[in-house]
Amino acid sequence: MKKILALLFLGLNLNANCQTVGVEKTFFSIQTGLSGIWINNETKLSNSIALRSEIGIEYDFFVGDQYDGAGFILQPVLTLEPRYYYNLEKRNSKGKKISKNSGNYLSLKTSYHPDWFVLNLDENITKTADLSIIPTWGIKRQIGSNFTYETGLGLGYRIVYLKPNYYNGTSQNVDDVSTNRNQYTPYLHLRIGYTF
Repeated sequence: MKKILALLFLGLNLNANCQTVGVEKTFFSIQTGLSGIWINNETKLSNSIALRSEIGIEYDFFVGDQYDGAGFILQPVLTLEPRYYYNLEKRNSKGKKISKNSGNYLSLKTSYHPDWFVLNLDENITKTADLSIIPTWGIKRQIGSNFTYETGLGLGYRIVYLKPNYYNGTSQNVDDVSTNRNQYTPYLHLRIGYTF
């Protein structure tokens, strides 16, 4: 009877420990990298899935030909990204940090660059909006108690919403020009951040 109670207690204890391993409930961070600065939040949806919401200003290396010859420009970006952290239990069992969602992830990064403003853009170039959906693989790690770094890469699809009078920087008849342009887009990021 004592062995049965001990096994039952051990099973309940292991089950309780397994339930506590997972993504954090919610936290905010500010990040910077080679291409901009962002403020984001990660909110727990399940033990291994978090929803990352983000706003920032960034340089888009793969912006396409709608800004040909514009030089270095910065534009606002709004992002929603469900992330599946697939190795948190394995990292935890090896004694590695999993706080602030330190782990490897797969995600579906959905970003919108509105046409509100573009910094460092000539006045004669028309601002455009675009929407991209990029399946991404990445890693995120904690440094100390509040700093993190992450990197990710992916390949996705982008729709550029051209204004009716825009075509390679020249004005055209609205009937002559498509109102959007579709393109494949690679994605790579390297970021360091501070979590709150």
